[in-house]
Amino acid sequence: MLYFAYGSNLNHFQMKRRCKDSKFLKKINLKGFRLTFRSKYRAADIEIKKNSLVPGGLFEISKSDEKKLDVYEDFPILYKKYYFKYYGKKVMTYLMVKKTRFTYPTEKYLNVVKRGYKDCKLEKKYLLKALTPM
Repeated sequence: MLYFAYGSNLNHFQMKRRCKDSKFLKKINLKGFRLTFRSKYRAADIEIKKNSLVPGGLFEISKSDEKKLDVYEDFPILYKKYYFKYYGKKVMTYLMVKKTRFTYPTEKYLNVVKRGYKDCKLEKKYLLKALTPM
């Protein structure tokens, strides 16, 4: 199955440790969304926003990887699954259930995400924009 990562799971080391079967395929953009950080965990989330995009990593994952991600993402309590089409293929990602106010991520978490942006060769400007509350 295809999985779209946009937060800490962009980090190749973390993703491989969490999902041993995962393979990074390439970077892609999810249009019509913006990146933000929220909840008591101060974790990454994406929300619908016109004329905006979220860069991320497209991974191939196994069924057991998906189960591990479900646990990590606290599905279905903290995150719910969201599906979209990418060139006719179904892609899964996670969206937070409760859209709480923006909260600045912890330095440790942010560093994991920054490393992921490097790993996937994503444009940092989208991450910097997400760190500035609207």
